Order: sequence, then C-alpha cells, then structure tokens
Amino acid sequence: MSARDDVLARIRAANAAAGHPPPPEVPRDYHRTGAHPAGSPELLELFRDRLVDYKATVLDAPADGIAEAVRTALADVAGAVVVPPGLPDGWWPAGIPATRRTDDALTPVELDSAAAVLTACAAACATTGTIALDGSADQGRRAITLVPDVHVCVVRAEQVVHTVPELIAALEPTRPITFVSGPSATSDIELERVEGVHGPRTLIVVLAA
Repeated sequence: MSARDDVLARIRAANAAAGHPPPPEVPRDYHRTGAHPAGSPELLELFRDRLVDYKATVLDAPADGIAEAVRTALADVAGAVVVPPGLPDGWWPAGIPATRRTDDALTPVELDSAAAVLTACAAACATTGTIALDGSADQGRRAITLVPDVHVCVVRAEQVVHTVPELIAALEPTRPITFVSGPSATSDIELERVEGVHGPRTLIVVLAA
C-alpha cells in the first residue's frame, strides 16, 4: 500500500466511524445535449463566431484540403514548427519556408526557440468556442502547445459538439485534458489585455468540413 492509499484509507475509516452519511447525489437536470448534431452547419457557424470573438483566426478547409490551409496558416512563420509524433499523413504542406520538427522530448530551450506548433484536437464545443486537447499522438504532450508563440490547430467538423456536457462526454477523463478558448490572454486590475502570457499569442484554427 502506498502512503497515499494509507492516508485515504484512514480518512474513510474515520468518516465511517463518525457515522457520516454518504455524499448526496448530484442533480443532473441541466441540458446534456444540444439542439444540433455534431458537425452541423449551425454548430460550425456558432463555433466560428466564438473563435473570432476570442481573437482567434479561422481558416475553412475541405477535408482533403487541410495541407493547403496549414500552408496559409504558416505563411508568415519562418522558424521551426513543432509537430506531434502522430501528426496525420498529408497535413504537412510541402515546399514551405517553415522547418518541421517532430517532438521527441524536445527540451524547454528547444521548444522556446520554436516559432509555432501544429496539432489536431480531441473535441470542440461550439457554445463556448472551446477546443480540447488530450495528449493523444496527433496532439502531443501539453508543453508543445503552450510554449511556441503560434498554435495551428486542425478541428474536424464532426468533432464540434453543441454543449459543454457533450464536450466532456466526448473526452477520456483519465487523459491530461487542456481546454483552449482563443489565444492565451490575461488582464491586469485596469483591464489591460495582454496576450501570450500563459500560452500561444496566436491561435489559428483550421476548420475542416
């Protein structure tokens, strides 16, 4: 038994000895599904509107045109672009100035020298304009999406759901989840907005439908 297991076992035993009742059931009477199915035109329009409101850039692309959209997204990027080890075949455009570098445990210094990162996503929510990353092979570890200044994220239409409960239901809870709602930004007490403090200053979403 680990120290953690030992501590938790003692807490449970103490609670049982004190006659504490079990925790109450959490009410689940909120909306758990949206009015539109995943990937519907209405959701994509809402998702696009939310992203633009958050100061993200949205590039629409057909399912077979992702590489061309990525080329446009990386047009002004001259440095290294980090990609996860499981980036889908055909997403990287040939003949662009940017240098592709696959993450193989890059050091913090190496990541800091990268200009951008290109990833997929796990799911997205139209209502909140939120993109979820879960560390899968096509997204990579969390660090590669937080350190480079530009994040190009490919979101497939069928990954866009209507509500937050649907987003949570689409994710694997044991994975390391990162929620992204626009470029990284924060404000001081005078509401002066500063971008790029906690992550990428620029978010470019390739919406593939």
